[in-house]
Amino acid sequence: MVTRGLLVRLQCLHGKDSDVEEFLRSALPLVENERATVAWFAIRFGRAEYGIFDAFQDDAGRDAHLAGPVAQALMERAAELFAEPPHIQKLDVLAYKLPKVPLATPDTKALLLRFAAKADNEDGVEQFLRSMQPVVEEEIDTKAWFAIHLPEGEFGIFDTFPDQEGRFKHLTGHVPRELAKHALSLLGGLPDPELPSVLAEKVGPEAGRAATSAT
Repeated sequence: MVTRGLLVRLQCLHGKDSDVEEFLRSALPLVENERATVAWFAIRFGRAEYGIFDAFQDDAGRDAHLAGPVAQALMERAAELFAEPPHIQKLDVLAYKLPKVPLATPDTKALLLRFAAKADNEDGVEQFLRSMQPVVEEEIDTKAWFAIHLPEGEFGIFDTFPDQEGRFKHLTGHVPRELAKHALSLLGGLPDPELPSVLAEKVGPEAGRAATSAT
Protein backbone atom coordinates (compact mmCIF):
# COMPACT_ATOMS: atom_id res chain seq x y z
CA MET A 1 0.00 0.00 0.00
CA VAL A 2 1.34 3.40 -1.03
CA THR A 3 -0.06 6.38 0.90
CA ARG A 4 2.60 9.12 0.91
CA GLY A 5 4.79 10.90 -1.59
CA LEU A 6 7.10 13.80 -2.36
CA LEU A 7 7.33 16.21 -5.27
CA VAL A 8 10.61 18.10 -5.54
CA ARG A 9 11.23 20.93 -8.02
CA LEU A 10 14.82 21.89 -8.88
CA GLN A 11 15.90 24.98 -10.83
CA CYS A 12 19.48 24.49 -11.93
CA LEU A 13 22.10 27.15 -12.39
CA HIS A 14 22.95 28.31 -15.90
CA GLY A 15 25.23 25.80 -17.60
CA LYS A 16 24.77 23.14 -14.92
CA ASP A 17 22.19 20.95 -16.71
CA SER A 18 24.59 18.09 -17.41
CA ASP A 19 25.89 18.18 -13.83
CA VAL A 20 22.35 18.06 -12.43
CA GLU A 21 21.41 15.16 -14.69
CA GLU A 22 24.55 13.27 -13.66
CA PHE A 23 23.77 13.96 -10.00
CA LEU A 24 20.19 12.71 -10.30
CA ARG A 25 21.22 9.54 -12.13
CA SER A 26 23.93 8.89 -9.54
CA ALA A 27 21.27 8.93 -6.80
CA LEU A 28 19.52 5.83 -8.18
CA PRO A 29 21.82 3.24 -6.50
CA LEU A 30 21.27 5.01 -3.18
CA VAL A 31 17.50 4.92 -3.63
CA GLU A 32 17.64 1.26 -4.62
CA ASN A 33 18.93 0.57 -1.11
CA GLU A 34 16.02 2.41 0.54
CA ARG A 35 13.59 -0.41 1.27
CA ALA A 36 10.78 1.98 2.21
CA THR A 37 11.01 3.99 -1.02
CA VAL A 38 8.51 2.15 -3.21
CA ALA A 39 8.96 4.28 -6.33
CA TRP A 40 11.35 7.08 -7.31
CA PHE A 41 11.60 9.09 -10.54
CA ALA A 42 14.21 11.68 -11.49
CA ILE A 43 12.67 13.89 -14.16
CA ARG A 44 13.48 16.83 -16.44
CA PHE A 45 10.68 19.31 -17.02
CA GLY A 46 12.56 21.44 -19.49
CA ARG A 47 15.72 23.46 -19.87
CA ALA A 48 17.17 24.16 -16.41
CA GLU A 49 14.16 22.67 -14.57
CA TYR A 50 14.28 19.24 -12.96
CA GLY A 51 12.45 17.31 -10.32
CA ILE A 52 11.93 14.16 -8.30
CA PHE A 53 8.72 12.29 -7.61
CA ASP A 54 8.79 9.47 -5.09
CA ALA A 55 6.27 7.33 -3.24
CA PHE A 56 6.25 5.57 0.12
CA GLN A 57 4.07 3.25 2.14
CA ASP A 58 3.71 5.63 5.06
CA ASP A 59 5.06 8.64 6.92
CA ALA A 60 7.89 6.60 8.42
CA GLY A 61 9.18 5.65 4.96
CA ARG A 62 9.00 9.23 3.76
CA ASP A 63 10.76 10.52 6.86
CA ALA A 64 13.51 7.92 6.44
CA HIS A 65 14.06 9.08 2.86
CA LEU A 66 14.16 12.74 3.86
CA ALA A 67 16.80 11.88 6.46
CA GLY A 68 18.72 9.61 4.08
CA PRO A 69 21.74 9.97 1.80
CA VAL A 70 19.90 11.28 -1.28
CA ALA A 71 18.32 14.18 0.58
CA GLN A 72 21.61 14.87 2.34
CA ALA A 73 23.53 14.96 -0.96
CA LEU A 74 20.84 17.19 -2.48
CA MET A 75 21.25 19.75 0.27
CA GLU A 76 25.04 19.53 0.29
CA ARG A 77 25.24 20.31 -3.44
CA ALA A 78 22.32 22.75 -3.62
CA ALA A 79 24.49 25.90 -3.75
CA GLU A 80 26.73 24.34 -6.42
CA LEU A 81 23.96 23.11 -8.73
CA PHE A 82 20.74 25.04 -8.15
CA ALA A 83 19.63 28.64 -8.61
CA GLU A 84 17.34 28.40 -5.56
CA PRO A 85 16.77 25.94 -2.72
CA PRO A 86 14.94 22.74 -3.71
CA HIS A 87 11.17 23.12 -3.39
CA ILE A 88 9.89 20.04 -1.54
CA GLN A 89 6.18 19.27 -1.22
CA LYS A 90 4.78 16.45 0.86
CA LEU A 91 1.69 14.82 -0.62
CA ASP A 92 -0.82 12.06 -0.04
CA VAL A 93 -1.28 9.25 -2.59
CA LEU A 94 -5.00 8.59 -3.11
CA ALA A 95 -4.70 5.77 -5.67
CA TYR A 96 -1.90 4.27 -7.72
CA LYS A 97 -0.77 1.74 -10.29
CA LEU A 98 2.63 0.02 -10.18
CA PRO A 99 4.01 -2.55 -12.66
CA LYS A 100 3.07 -6.13 -11.83
CA VAL A 101 6.14 -7.50 -13.64
CA PRO A 102 9.61 -5.99 -14.19
CA LEU A 103 9.67 -3.41 -16.96
CA ALA A 104 11.06 -4.68 -20.28
CA THR A 105 12.32 -1.19 -21.08
CA PRO A 106 12.76 1.80 -18.75
CA ASP A 107 10.28 4.65 -18.79
CA THR A 108 11.44 7.72 -20.70
CA LYS A 109 8.37 9.99 -20.55
CA ALA A 110 6.11 11.24 -17.78
CA LEU A 111 3.06 13.42 -17.24
CA LEU A 112 2.27 15.73 -14.35
CA LEU A 113 -1.16 17.32 -13.99
CA ARG A 114 -2.01 19.69 -11.17
CA PHE A 115 -5.41 21.23 -10.50
CA ALA A 116 -7.39 22.80 -7.70
CA ALA A 117 -10.75 21.52 -6.45
CA LYS A 118 -13.68 23.86 -6.41
CA ALA A 119 -14.56 25.23 -2.98
CA ASP A 120 -16.02 22.54 -0.70
CA ASN A 121 -15.59 19.90 -3.40
CA GLU A 122 -12.38 18.16 -2.34
CA ASP A 123 -14.24 14.94 -1.46
CA GLY A 124 -15.71 14.82 -4.96
CA VAL A 125 -12.29 15.23 -6.57
CA GLU A 126 -10.82 12.49 -4.36
CA GLN A 127 -13.66 10.15 -5.29
CA PHE A 128 -13.22 10.92 -8.98
CA LEU A 129 -9.46 10.26 -8.90
CA ARG A 130 -9.90 6.96 -7.05
CA SER A 131 -12.51 5.91 -9.62
CA MET A 132 -9.93 6.31 -12.40
CA GLN A 133 -7.57 3.67 -10.99
CA PRO A 134 -9.33 0.66 -12.60
CA VAL A 135 -9.36 2.53 -15.93
CA VAL A 136 -5.61 3.16 -15.78
CA GLU A 137 -4.97 -0.49 -14.91
CA GLU A 138 -6.20 -1.34 -18.40
CA GLU A 139 -3.75 1.04 -20.09
CA ILE A 140 -0.86 -1.20 -21.06
CA ASP A 141 1.56 1.65 -21.78
CA THR A 142 0.84 3.53 -18.55
CA LYS A 143 3.44 1.81 -16.38
CA ALA A 144 3.06 3.80 -13.16
CA TRP A 145 0.24 6.15 -12.13
CA PHE A 146 -0.36 8.13 -8.94
CA ALA A 147 -3.39 10.23 -8.02
CA ILE A 148 -2.17 12.74 -5.45
CA HIS A 149 -3.45 15.30 -2.95
CA LEU A 150 -1.08 18.22 -2.47
CA PRO A 151 -1.23 20.98 0.15
CA GLU A 152 -3.81 23.78 0.07
CA GLY A 153 -6.55 21.91 -1.73
CA GLU A 154 -4.52 21.05 -4.83
CA PHE A 155 -4.70 17.65 -6.52
CA GLY A 156 -2.80 16.01 -9.33
CA ILE A 157 -1.76 12.99 -11.35
CA PHE A 158 1.77 11.76 -12.03
CA ASP A 159 2.32 8.88 -14.44
CA THR A 160 5.09 7.37 -16.54
CA PHE A 161 5.40 5.74 -19.96
CA PRO A 162 8.04 3.90 -21.99
CA ASP A 163 7.89 6.39 -24.86
CA GLN A 164 6.12 9.34 -26.46
CA GLU A 165 3.54 7.06 -28.11
CA GLY A 166 2.48 5.63 -24.74
CA ARG A 167 2.07 9.10 -23.29
CA PHE A 168 0.05 10.24 -26.31
CA LYS A 169 -2.29 7.26 -25.95
CA HIS A 170 -2.94 8.21 -22.34
CA LEU A 171 -3.44 11.89 -23.14
CA THR A 172 -6.07 11.00 -25.73
CA GLY A 173 -7.64 8.32 -23.53
CA HIS A 174 -10.43 8.01 -20.99
CA VAL A 175 -8.90 9.74 -17.96
CA PRO A 176 -8.15 13.13 -19.61
CA ARG A 177 -11.57 13.08 -21.28
CA GLU A 178 -13.25 12.52 -17.93
CA LEU A 179 -11.16 15.27 -16.35
CA ALA A 180 -12.22 17.70 -19.04
CA LYS A 181 -15.85 16.63 -18.70
CA HIS A 182 -15.86 17.22 -14.94
CA ALA A 183 -13.72 20.36 -14.98
CA LEU A 184 -16.67 22.73 -14.54
CA SER A 185 -18.33 20.76 -11.75
CA LEU A 186 -15.29 19.57 -9.76
CA LEU A 187 -12.27 21.70 -10.63
CA GLY A 188 -11.31 25.33 -10.50
CA GLY A 189 -10.26 25.12 -14.15
CA LEU A 190 -8.76 22.84 -16.77
CA PRO A 191 -5.53 21.09 -15.72
CA ASP A 192 -2.31 22.43 -17.23
CA PRO A 193 -0.19 19.39 -18.22
CA GLU A 194 3.58 19.24 -17.86
CA LEU A 195 5.44 16.72 -20.01
CA PRO A 196 8.74 15.81 -18.36
CA SER A 197 11.30 13.23 -19.43
CA VAL A 198 12.36 10.45 -17.08
CA LEU A 199 16.10 10.39 -16.38
CA ALA A 200 16.20 7.52 -13.87
CA GLU A 201 13.65 5.46 -11.96
CA LYS A 202 13.08 2.89 -9.28
CA VAL A 203 9.75 1.19 -9.96
CA GLY A 204 8.35 -2.29 -10.30
CA PRO A 205 7.18 -5.30 -8.32
CA GLU A 206 10.57 -5.66 -6.64
CA ALA A 207 10.18 -2.21 -5.08
CA GLY A 208 6.73 -3.01 -3.78
CA ARG A 209 7.84 -6.31 -2.28
CA ALA A 210 10.87 -4.70 -0.65
CA ALA A 211 8.71 -2.10 1.01
CA THR A 212 6.20 -4.70 2.19
CA SER A 213 8.88 -6.92 3.68
CA ALA A 214 10.31 -3.97 5.60
CA THR A 215 7.14 -3.50 7.66
